Amino acid sequence: MSEIMKFKNLKKIYQMGEVKVEALRGVTMDIQEGEFVVILGPSGSGKSTLLNILGGMDLPTEGEVSFRSQMISNYNDRKLTEYRRSQVGFVFQFYNLMANLTAKENVELATEISVEPLDIDQVLIDVGLGERSDHFPAQMSGGEQQRVAIARAIAKNPDILLCDEPTGALDFKTGIGILKLLNKVNRLYKKTIVVITHNASIGEMADRVIKMRSGEIVDIVKNETPVSPEGIEW
Repeated sequence: MSEIMKFKNLKKIYQMGEVKVEALRGVTMDIQEGEFVVILGPSGSGKSTLLNILGGMDLPTEGEVSFRSQMISNYNDRKLTEYRRSQVGFVFQFYNLMANLTAKENVELATEISVEPLDIDQVLIDVGLGERSDHFPAQMSGGEQQRVAIARAIAKNPDILLCDEPTGALDFKTGIGILKLLNKVNRLYKKTIVVITHNASIGEMADRVIKMRSGEIVDIVKNETPVSPEGIEW
């Protein structure tokens, strides 16, 4: 595997009135091309801050972030916007779909800003929504809406897919279905996937688990034999 992203001595400090909050305290790590990574930690561990910096939605106070040897931590707003549009796909806990658009239209909206989008109809088939593409979010279950969100993220053909608690709003059975889909996206589309979660069980299916606490990486575990999503319990 070749390196797709690298962080070096990342620090993020938020000024809240007279109080300084250290969200990241010198994080150094890398992500390999095609890897499935889980960033694991409790609320307040810094994992969401790290994901925001990884996705170009925020910049570190100190340290370096490189994407394929390009120093994105030095990017201006315009270049960061281009990076988010072309290189990164986002999947959030609460779907963030446009209620007045169908599943297909929600996906189309994302591909309009993409340089080399994938075939939308095929992507919807691949995520199991081939016959639901004309339905509106209100006509779909939570799991189906999350599938639309994943289709929207991958249809723009990003290099890396960032998932923030993608099963957090779902019941166990539906959540496992979403994890199976992410596993499929990782293998079928050869996409690098980073999932942040507080659910330690999800780490069993990852190539590597990055454990965070209080803004620091406290452990990195490599899974020699990742578990299939069907084998996960929580």
